[in-house]
Amino acid sequence: MKLDHSFAEELTLLGSEVKPIRLKNSRLAAFNHDLATELNLPSEWQHEIHLFKALYADDGALNRCSMAQKYGGHQFGHWNPELGDGRGLLLAETIDKQNQRWDLHLKGAGPTPYSRFADGRAVLRSTIREYLASEALHYLGIPTSRALCLIVSDEPVYREKQERAAKMIRVCQSHLRFGHFEYFYHSKQPQKLQSLFDYCFKYHFTEYTKVESPYLAMLEKIVHDTAKLIAKWQAFGFNHGVMNTDNMSIHGITFDYGPYAFLDDFEPTFICNHSDPQGRYSFDSQPGIGLWNLNALAQTFTPHLEIEQIKHALSSYEPTLLKEYSALIHNKLGLLPAASNGQVNSHIINTWLDLLAIEKKDYSATFRQLCQFDIFNDNQRLRDQFIHRERFDEWAKHYTLALTEQGISQTQRQTQMRQHNPHIVLRNYLVQQVIDRAEEGNFEMFHQFIGALKKPYEEIEAYQKFSAPPPDWGKQLEISCSS
Repeated sequence: MKLDHSFAEELTLLGSEVKPIRLKNSRLAAFNHDLATELNLPSEWQHEIHLFKALYADDGALNRCSMAQKYGGHQFGHWNPELGDGRGLLLAETIDKQNQRWDLHLKGAGPTPYSRFADGRAVLRSTIREYLASEALHYLGIPTSRALCLIVSDEPVYREKQERAAKMIRVCQSHLRFGHFEYFYHSKQPQKLQSLFDYCFKYHFTEYTKVESPYLAMLEKIVHDTAKLIAKWQAFGFNHGVMNTDNMSIHGITFDYGPYAFLDDFEPTFICNHSDPQGRYSFDSQPGIGLWNLNALAQTFTPHLEIEQIKHALSSYEPTLLKEYSALIHNKLGLLPAASNGQVNSHIINTWLDLLAIEKKDYSATFRQLCQFDIFNDNQRLRDQFIHRERFDEWAKHYTLALTEQGISQTQRQTQMRQHNPHIVLRNYLVQQVIDRAEEGNFEMFHQFIGALKKPYEEIEAYQKFSAPPPDWGKQLEISCSS
């Protein structure tokens, strides 16, 4: 295993060198063995003594060139240049067996020049939430950063109340955000902005260096990947909660988890962040915000692209998102996308979603129940879930006809639907239970939940307790950005 430090060595002026500070009574609480194996990382890092040596020893493998990156961002629509890695450090980069480059990044590392008088720490609560969410989305097939390990401590930190500090090492293709480009563009530092572009072409968009317009190809790729990501969020009922441009990755991955939530009752206007009373980042606003953020990023390409080229790149966002979302939702409903029955399928899909919204049915659980839909019987069990039985009956009549005309066996269709509708999703009330136990030093439920999230489409007896919809008290828990 070889660790690189290309960002720290080649973009020295785009951040600050900072060493991580150890927490009081640090302990390794969780280590992602599967991810470490995929990345070909040293097996001894699973042991606390070796991992901490790499993190904290003089000239340790993970602190040799540790760096806090500088960026800005549009936060709730307002430009803020005073951002950067206020508690995170880029430790190193590693190359996996497929020659793919991955960042190793420490969250909760301590103060940096960009901490803005904060303590540079992460709390156990938010660190657990990010660890669970990144694993949950990964195994659902939604692009995301990943968690490599979780480090706990006895060090107090103060948010709304006293909590305990924690750290995690997370992994993704890079930690480059829309906000990196925005900062150097808006602060009128063209040479640094150009260095950032050059770095991206060298390491992350290499295939575009020989095309006629590399910058157009790069922007089009970011637009495409972002559109597909948000389509997946919408199809799986995931609300990110804080889609500021400093939380948007150029790789089209889910990034910087805060007050996220998977939908419980299907409310399209659901807001998971209690710091967002206007609903800028509500569930149904996410596609529009994705395009808004891409427009903000696209402005930084103006030194290299004409306005018409930028408009052309951005114009692919909506059709790409709609195409991806349509494919996903067809799969969830067991429908074959086909031009000949496109209007019929659209009516069935929209009516089904309207049914869920009107009656506030649990999004994931009701889709999973639909996997058992029987075109030869009355589906009474599913029908009984709805108050307006006549509306359901009318919808079921059209749905049955569409399924029958497809010519696919019922068994095959139901099996395929179960591969697109998870039995287990990450529920915030369960996450809170994990956090409560972990704060008492008990990580048993944490590890059980991770095991369940790795097999979201399977019905495994040992994980059944993680599959039930939440009780009324567990719905729409208020989650803040504070971490």
